[in-house]
Amino acid sequence: MRPTVLFSLALGSALALAQGPLHANQSPLPTPDAATAATPTPDLPVPRADVLSAPNVAGTAWILIDHDSGQVLAGHNIDTPVHPASITKVMTSYIVADHLAHGRIKDDDAVFVSERAWRQGGAGTDGSFTALKVNDSVALEDVVRGLVVQSGNDASIALAEHIAGSEEAFADLMNQYAQRLGMSNSHFVNASGLTAEGHMMSVRDIATLSRALIHDFPEHYKLYSIKEYTYGGIRQYNRNGLLWRDSTVDGIKTGHTAAAGYCLAVSAKRGDQRLISVVVGIEGGRNEAFRLREEANQALLAYGFRAFETHRLYQAGQAVATPELWRSADDTAQLTVASDLHVTIPRGRYDDLKAEMVMPPVLIGPLQAGQEVGAVSVTLAGEEVAQVPLVSMAEHGGAGFFRRVWHDILLLFE
Repeated sequence: MRPTVLFSLALGSALALAQGPLHANQSPLPTPDAATAATPTPDLPVPRADVLSAPNVAGTAWILIDHDSGQVLAGHNIDTPVHPASITKVMTSYIVADHLAHGRIKDDDAVFVSERAWRQGGAGTDGSFTALKVNDSVALEDVVRGLVVQSGNDASIALAEHIAGSEEAFADLMNQYAQRLGMSNSHFVNASGLTAEGHMMSVRDIATLSRALIHDFPEHYKLYSIKEYTYGGIRQYNRNGLLWRDSTVDGIKTGHTAAAGYCLAVSAKRGDQRLISVVVGIEGGRNEAFRLREEANQALLAYGFRAFETHRLYQAGQAVATPELWRSADDTAQLTVASDLHVTIPRGRYDDLKAEMVMPPVLIGPLQAGQEVGAVSVTLAGEEVAQVPLVSMAEHGGAGFFRRVWHDILLLFE
């Protein structure tokens, strides 16, 4: 295994981005930009807030994450599988959005309302429904609004059957998507969230899915901010009461079954920072539980926005370093981060961040565009809070025979 070397990276003005070979005393300087949307990154450690403590909220499990960095800011039982109730429909919605984006389905598709969709998810049940008529054909965009705004179980089943042929086949698709998104503590049996053996999600997975939905399909996500929806002459209201109480909230999803209790996943954006909170398992009477699940999410969001700030340190596609490159036709290689690197830290701690670039002491060509050559690691008080691969920005071909021989000779003295 080739040894690696650590280069310290200063955090400050972007004007000093390295333009030549990188040495230990010549460091690229990223800009502490306000956060912008980023490619989802792995879960990261929980940073310590210096002044405020996380609230003790109601619920059997809850979590608060930053959307851009993905960092967990607070939580309780975050990896415990629980009954998710209608929060399940966020996955149904995600799959619908993905199929629309790839042209597999269209907004004007005629969605057939089967007897199963009507009987198991319609007015004859004790769950939420969109009032779709059995054996009717409804425009897909209307069914999707019924799914997102009204949380219709009938809409969920109808869409599942439209996409996959049956709800069982759609559940298999849901599990494939969950695996792709890294939702390791989730398993889906149906498209609606009605209680079923083995149908579970963790609050971390709910937050991960919500983050992916917001990032991957921002136009589709706008449906989650709709407060009411009329179909068939019936006005139906979004059950997320925070849409009325907090102007910064623009989603995400409520849920309730006897097994799950009352649940709520919320996202809010204030300035350039977006947070996601999830609270599940609140018990009590309907009105009281509605109040408790909204207050719990409000408390988490208030804590997160007061205690933490998010910065984009490095932007994908911008040169982070240009180290010397050996055995290549090019003298140097331009390196960038594989995805935007965001960090979420306690407010006022930006100057305490330290960044290091980990890469081989001698970089050998040829290199392919996007080839991983190392990593950028960011720490706060000795604890890693972010890491992202370091990759080649372009293809760098191999050296010719005589140049390669000359480099081999020089490398004997490196």
